[in-house]
Amino acid sequence: MSDLVKIVRFHKTGGADVLSIDELPLPEPGPGEVRLRVKAIGLNRAEIMFREGQYFLEPNLPSKLGYEASGIVEAVGPGVDPDLIGKVRSTVPAFPLNQYGVYGEVAIVPAGAIAAYPENLSFEQGTSIWMQYITTWGAIVHNGRVAKGDYVVLTAATSSIGIAATQIVKAEGGIVIATTRGADKRDELLAAGADHVIVTDEEKDIAGRILEITGGVGAKIVFDAVAGSGILKLAKATARDGLIMIYGNLAPEPTPFPIYEAWGQGAQGRPFKMMGYTMFSITGDPEALKSAERYLYEKLESGQLKPRIDRTFPFAQIADAHRYMEKGQQVGKIVVTL
Repeated sequence: MSDLVKIVRFHKTGGADVLSIDELPLPEPGPGEVRLRVKAIGLNRAEIMFREGQYFLEPNLPSKLGYEASGIVEAVGPGVDPDLIGKVRSTVPAFPLNQYGVYGEVAIVPAGAIAAYPENLSFEQGTSIWMQYITTWGAIVHNGRVAKGDYVVLTAATSSIGIAATQIVKAEGGIVIATTRGADKRDELLAAGADHVIVTDEEKDIAGRILEITGGVGAKIVFDAVAGSGILKLAKATARDGLIMIYGNLAPEPTPFPIYEAWGQGAQGRPFKMMGYTMFSITGDPEALKSAERYLYEKLESGQLKPRIDRTFPFAQIADAHRYMEKGQQVGKIVVTL
């Protein structure tokens, strides 16, 4: 085994060009940690924001990067079960991004942040699980309490989380209303399981369209990745006691609180709730995380959930993979292989 390993770091914040592949001494796991020999890395938009200095965590420069990797446990630190060595595992995003990072030939992560996944999944699929499915399970099942026949609106639905959310809603018997900017993604979303697709570049009355689809009832859950002023339209199309969850911020403008829409909905007997949401409300709760992992393992093993991979890049092209994600054209997960 080489004494040097390749690790992706950035020494200043900025565009994809700041990413460098540095040769560093092979790190040893500390107490409560494991070392994973990485086989595949799953990319997430949060990592772009972190690299740019736009995330809610401040990078400690030079900073490592990355939440999701799959591979083989090759070393454990004090206090960790040595039987884990040799096991195939993937990382659960349950650690601070400014303390740990998985972009590299190896990754040191807390032992509590690795999990087994079904053996029928490849390394590429295994690294495409936890961020997207825990995020959507927490929103749709845990918080939203989706039930058979409920209408669920998913914005920016071609993302990996959008595709995962579509699968979970369908597994629970719900009805998916997916939104996307361009008509070129309509067929992709329908093929992925969406029941209805709204192309926002073509249909400006989003609220009216949602109400038309739902027969005037509105959406039980709005799972919004975009935020911005569009939240005002979505609020008008929310069902009685519905829930709006904002988990992303792709809009170029600030996000207003829809106070007039809330008053108007309440006056019509259709009050709704609204919350900012992140996956960390689940990964930070041991019982909720255990429930999520159990649910997702069963659904993945049965085939009800199947991670969709849009494109893979070799490790040497990690910066190109970031540039591709920045374009926002993918349908599913972007994966880097080693």
